[in-house]
Formats: sequence, C-alpha cells, structure tokens
Amino acid sequence: MTVQAVLDEIRERPGTGDVISVFDPSTEEQIAEFKDGGPDAVNAAVARAKASAESGVWSGLPDYERAKVLWRVADLIDENAGLLAELEMLNGGMYPAQAEMQVKVGAEWFRYYAGWCTKIDGIARDVNTGGLTGVDSHMHAYTLREPYGVVGLIFPWNGPVFNFCAKLAPSLAAGCNSVVKPAEETPLSALVLMRILAEAGVPDGVANLVNGYGHTVGAAITAHPDIEKVAFTGSTEVGRQIVHSSANSNLNKVTLELGGKSPVLIFDDARLKKAITLAAFGAFVHSGQACVCGSRIFAQRGVYDRVVEGVATIADTLKLGGPKEEGSMTGPLISQKQLNRVLGYLDKGKSDGAEIVTGGHRLDRKGYFVHPTVVTNVDPDSSRLFQEEIFGPVVTVLPFDDDDEAVALANNSTYGLAATAWTKDLGHAHRLAKRLKAGTVGLNCQMQYDHSMPFGGYKQSGWGHESGKAGIETYLQTKIVWAQM
Repeated sequence: MTVQAVLDEIRERPGTGDVISVFDPSTEEQIAEFKDGGPDAVNAAVARAKASAESGVWSGLPDYERAKVLWRVADLIDENAGLLAELEMLNGGMYPAQAEMQVKVGAEWFRYYAGWCTKIDGIARDVNTGGLTGVDSHMHAYTLREPYGVVGLIFPWNGPVFNFCAKLAPSLAAGCNSVVKPAEETPLSALVLMRILAEAGVPDGVANLVNGYGHTVGAAITAHPDIEKVAFTGSTEVGRQIVHSSANSNLNKVTLELGGKSPVLIFDDARLKKAITLAAFGAFVHSGQACVCGSRIFAQRGVYDRVVEGVATIADTLKLGGPKEEGSMTGPLISQKQLNRVLGYLDKGKSDGAEIVTGGHRLDRKGYFVHPTVVTNVDPDSSRLFQEEIFGPVVTVLPFDDDDEAVALANNSTYGLAATAWTKDLGHAHRLAKRLKAGTVGLNCQMQYDHSMPFGGYKQSGWGHESGKAGIETYLQTKIVWAQM
C-alpha cells in the first residue's frame, strides 16, 4: 500500500455528513477529504460488533490463538513501518525520528498484550459459610474475567499510531469487539492499521472503523445503548461530556485518559544541565502536544535565573520545521484551530501582565508553527497560562524557596497526570514523590514510559488506567460463581 492509495481510500470512505478536509500541518495544504460517517455509520458498526460478540468468533477463540494473531499484528506493523511513519509525518507533522519511534512503540503494544492473552484468570476458594441464610454450607467459589461485548475506542490526533495501538491491543487481548474512532484531523494511519488487523487474522466485524467529528460520530458512540464500555483519550472537557452521555444512556463503563498540566520541580542541588535539557524537551516536544508535557517549571531560588535562561536558550535554538526539512527537531501544531487556541492563550497572558522571555508568536512561514515560548511572572491562582492545558509549546517558570512552597505550587492544579522532581538527594526525591498529586512521578527523569507500567491520572486527568496489567483489566468484567458442594 502507498501513501497515495491511503489518500484515495479515505476519500472513498462511506458517509452521509459534512465533508471533512485533511491537512498537512507543515504546509497548510489540503491532502485529502472524507465524509463524516455520522450516527448511521455508528449504528451499522455497533451492529457488526454486537453480532461478532454474540457469535464468539473472537472471544471464543483459544487464548493462545488470539495471542498469535496479536503477535502477527506487531510483525505486520514492523513490515509497514515506513508507510506508517510517512503518514505520521504527512498528517501529524512529526519529524522522522519521532514518527519512527511512534510506530515502533505501536508494534510493541501488540507484542506486550499478546503475552496477556494466556494470563487472564480469576481466583478460586473453598468457602464454609452460611452467607446471608445463616445455614452453614460448603461452597466452592470462583471468579471469571469476561470481556465486554462491544467497546467504543476514541482517541486523539497527537499520536495516531500510538493511540490506535494503545486502545486496540488490550481490548483485542481481552476478547472485546470494538467501534474505533480516530480523530478527524488524523484519520490516515488507522486505515492501514485496520488492514493490518484483517491480514493478521482478526475476524471481520471484530474491529469496526468509523470516521467523523467528535460531536457526531463520537457522541453517537458514547450514547449508544449497545456499547458497554467506552475508552477515551482526549481533553477533560470532552471527558465530562462522555460521563454525562454514559449517565443519560446505559451507564456504560468509562475509562478516561485526559489532560495534564504537569509540574517540573528543579532544586538547587539538581544536575542542572540535564534537568534544564530534559525540562525543555518535556515542554516543547511535539510542539507541546502531549498530555504529559511538563508545562509548569518550578525552580528553587538559587538556580531560578539559570533555569529560565537555559530553557529559553533551548527554545531559541530548537529548529522547527516540516518532516522533510533537514535538521528539524520538532514540528507544527496540528491545525489552524489549534494554532488559534495557542495564540489566544498567549495574547491573554500578555494582557494579564505575564512576561514573555522568548517566543510568544507564530513563525513567519507556512505551517502551523509557534515559536517555543517561555513565560514568567504569572499568577498561579488566576493565570490561564498557569492553570489551563494549552497543548502548545508554552511553559511557565516560577521560583520557590522550600519544599512546602514547591509542592503547593505543583499541586495547585485541577490536573494530576504527571510530575517530575530533580534533586541529587534520592531520599528527598522519594519523599517528594509521595506529596505530589500525580498519577506518574519521575525522579531525575522525564517523559518516561513502558508498556508494562500502568498509566493514569489523579484529579481531573482521568479515570482508570492504561498499560500494564491494569490496561487489560479495564476491558474485563468480573463474574463470581458459587457452587454448592
């Protein structure tokens, strides 16, 4: 399959709604278009998934056979790595090394969860109890872990291959059937990945792709009475809408991986060169379009000026460009809409008295590029730059004097996805980890990740976990069986 074949296929996708344009964010050029699938396409996809679930064509397959299929998916992703990376660059604006890494990690999602297919188990006990009857009896009790029948999988545009694989691998390992909705901005790689699933041996009707807007296709998925579980990655605002939709529909179970405003604490005794480099990387990677980006830096008073200067220097030397431009280290924002959002936050910050140390403007060139921006002098209680997830290359830097102040500033957020602390004193670091209200804490490291470890947020950064054992358990229900002996 070629890039052109993918562009042709997306144009031919069935739909009855608005025509949605697809852009190369590095050039602002339209590269394709497709019709919104709308509620009718969702209804048809749910019907196929439900029929598949009831037939047991996938969930009834021996666990070791499901594992073989998932391993084959990973091999086929590797075989198609060049095409998938090219689509990530074209449609997502990623530079080559980033796109290649995303595809590699995507394949490993399937290898990791292939191993879990044969390890889904419960517990068993012989119980002597009268239970609620008061009559002593000898019982054998055990639990079954059973997949949800139909699940809705909705994911964003900031890592199309990664996010597809993060949802499909564990749900398939568990035995679920799904309706899959990628972001309307980045629909291309999902077409290739769906073909890979079929080629690897995933039966027809098990995974069903529907393209369209969130307010049409996404809303129809989350409100559908036959969808038993929704797994969503995206903004906290949309996460709230999904919770309301579940409450108003069938109370389907919901897993949410939502926004972040992650703090980075740099202490006087930190290995400063490494801390500054990784703090800047963690703020500006993918132009800040990652939920775990460290968008709030706090530096102890003794090193504050050096941290501000160091991060600003990196911001000024970081080469922005399209994937075909030599030396590019980070790409554009995904869309004109996102560009307007980021610039709007910066304009508001300036009017509120924030100091722009560097950046704060759009690059004078084609593409949705914003200069990496370092901001100081923000009010942590009222500044939107400090409090709200911008999803752009913008970082605030504030000073602190002691642990209590640092922790108070770090936890002064409605989000709690990730946090980082830089200090040579490991005892100090571990004590800080206990005080930081975040689902993932890095000690002298940042942007860390592995498939084997659970990932989820505190506060308004989500419900539930992905990755690791927790990642497959989110797609399983527990049934308790009692047998009189």
